[in-house]
Amino acid sequence: MEVIFKMKNNNWFQDSVVYQIYPMSFQDSNNDGIGDLNGITQRLPYLKKLGVDVLWLNPIYKSPNRDNGYDIADYKQINSTYGTINDFDNLLKETHKHGMKLLMDLVVNHTSDQHVWFQESKKAKDNKYTDYYIWRDPVDGHEPNNWNAAFGGSAWTYVPARKQYYLHLFAPGQPDLNWDNPEVREAVWDIMRFWLDKGVDGFRMDVINLISKPQGLPDIPGTATAGTTLGFVADGPRLNEFLRQMNDEVLSHYDVMTVGEMPGSTPKDAIKYTGFESHELNMVFQFEHVSLSPNPDVRLDKWNDEPVKLPELKKALNRWQKALDGKGWNSLYWNNHDQPRAVSRFGNDSAEFKVRSAEMLGTTLHMMQGTPFVFEGEELGMTNAHYTSLDQYEDLESINAYHELVEQKKIVDGKKMLNYLANMSRDNGRTPMQWNADKNGGFSAVNPWFALNPNYKELNVEEELDDKESVFYYYQKLIKLRHESDIIKYGHFEEIDPQDAEVYAYKRNYKGKTLLVISNFTDKTVSRDYDQANADKLLISNYGNDTGTKFRAYETRAYLFE
Repeated sequence: MEVIFKMKNNNWFQDSVVYQIYPMSFQDSNNDGIGDLNGITQRLPYLKKLGVDVLWLNPIYKSPNRDNGYDIADYKQINSTYGTINDFDNLLKETHKHGMKLLMDLVVNHTSDQHVWFQESKKAKDNKYTDYYIWRDPVDGHEPNNWNAAFGGSAWTYVPARKQYYLHLFAPGQPDLNWDNPEVREAVWDIMRFWLDKGVDGFRMDVINLISKPQGLPDIPGTATAGTTLGFVADGPRLNEFLRQMNDEVLSHYDVMTVGEMPGSTPKDAIKYTGFESHELNMVFQFEHVSLSPNPDVRLDKWNDEPVKLPELKKALNRWQKALDGKGWNSLYWNNHDQPRAVSRFGNDSAEFKVRSAEMLGTTLHMMQGTPFVFEGEELGMTNAHYTSLDQYEDLESINAYHELVEQKKIVDGKKMLNYLANMSRDNGRTPMQWNADKNGGFSAVNPWFALNPNYKELNVEEELDDKESVFYYYQKLIKLRHESDIIKYGHFEEIDPQDAEVYAYKRNYKGKTLLVISNFTDKTVSRDYDQANADKLLISNYGNDTGTKFRAYETRAYLFE
C-alpha cells in the first residue's frame, strides 16, 4: 500500500511556493536609495501575478546593519530605513488581502552588540544580563579555544570591563546568545509571540542549529577554519530540547510555517528536527548542494571559481529527496541572499543560454518534493554581477575573506580571489531588483545603496512581462503546475542515472502515476531515452516542442504517465 504523507493538520506549507524578499534591494518608495516596506506593498500585485503563496522578508528590525540586518539591536522595532511599525502593519494587511502569507526572519542565535542586553552584559558579571551571552576567561592570556568566525578571524573578542572574551560565530558585532540560560529562551518566546500576535504566518529561523553549543566549548581537532567551526558547533546536545520547547511554548499555539536554516545538518538531523513524527519545525534549509566546491584546499572554505560537477550536485539533492521521502519535508532552493545567482553558478549566464538555463534550473527544482523558494529576481533569470575590483563589493564576508586570504595569509593572489568573489560572493544575490530599463532600473529615483547589475537594461520585469516566452511566465507556469498537481507536491522520488555528467533525470511516483523530469545541463545537444515517447502528456518544456530523445542545450521537459 502506498504511503500518503500529506500532513493531517497545518499542512498549507506543503502546498505553497515561497518568494524571498531582500527588503533593501527590492523597491525604494521614498527615494533614499534603499528598499523599504512601502515599496514591497507597492509590488504586491506583481507577486500575486507570479502566483506565489508566501512572502519571506529578510530582517527588517532595528539594526546598525553591520551584517545587512542580521545584527539586531531591537527585535520589536522596525529599522527606520525600512519604515515604521504602521508601514509593517499595512504591508501585512495588504499581503493577506492579496491572498498571500508573510514570514519574518527570526535571528536569535546572536544579537547586535548594540542590543541593550549586550550593552548591559558587557559592563559587569553581576547584573540581570550577565549570562545572556557566552563569556569565558582567557586561557594562557589568549582566546578560550581555536574557533574561527564565519566572517574571518577569531570567534572571540576581549572586553576589558569583564576581563573576559565573548563568543561570536559571525562578526564581532554579533555576539552569540547563551541559550543555556532559561531567561534567554523566555525572552525569545516573547519576541516570537509579539510578531505572531500581529498576524505574521511564521518564521524562517537564521542558523537555528547553532544555538546549542558543544559542552565545554572544546578546541576543534585539526585545521580550524570558518567552515569547520560552524560544522563543529552545529546540532549541539540541547538543540532538540530547545526546539521542542519553542514548539510547546509558542509555535503549537499558532497556525504557522517554520523553516530552520541549518548549516552542516544531515538528512538524519533534519528528520529529528522536522520529521512528521516530531513536534519542532516544518522543514530545514540545508546547505549541501550550495556548498559543493571543486577546490581541495580546505583553507579556502567556499571560495572557488570552478563549475560544480553534475554528479556531485545530483548526489547532494537526491540524498535529501530520498532520505526525507515520507519522513519529513524538503525546502527547495537555488538562490537566496547568501548565495550567488544560480544561473551563473549552475547554468550558463551567456546571452545565448541564460534564459534556457534559468528555465531548466527552475524545472529541475520545482518538480522535486518539497516547498520551493524563489529569491527575488530568480523569476527573471537574474545573473551574477561579475564585479572586477574589491571596491565594488559591500558584503562583509567577501571583503574580509579577500583581506585574510590575499593580504594576511597569502594563500591566493588578488586576481584569483576576485574571480572567486565574482563566482561565489553573497553580493551577487543582493544587487537591486531590476524593474525596468530606466535609470536605476526602476528601483529608485536616486543612486541606490548598491549598484545594479549592468544588464538591467535588457533583463528586467517590464521587458519580461511583455514577452510571453520570458523566464517570468515560465516560472508562473511552474508555480501553477505545482498548485494543480498532487504528484508534483507529494510524489515519491526515484533517481535515474546518478553518474550521468550531462543530464539530470528523475521520476516522481504517486497513486499509480509517474512524473518523468529530464534536464540537459550542457550547451550541447544530447540523446537520452527514458521511454518518454510513451508518456501521456508533456507537462512543460522550455523549448515548447518535443524532439523525442534529442535534448537541445539546457533543454528541460517534464512528462506525465497516467
